[in-house]
Amino acid sequence: MKNMILKLQILKDQKGQDLIEYALMAGFVAVAAGAIMPGVASSISTIFSKVASVMTAAANA
Repeated sequence: MKNMILKLQILKDQKGQDLIEYALMAGFVAVAAGAIMPGVASSISTIFSKVASVMTAAANA
């Protein structure tokens, strides 16, 4: 019975959902800014490259 209650609580847990939504919105804004202002595109590309390298390093740690 306790095992089933724990499974239900895990399914209801949505704490990480907000973080993912904010990250997606930031990505969409960055892409739109890069499309509208071509001078900003190189800065955005650099930022995404740094984020990707940090995430890769964190995944391998």
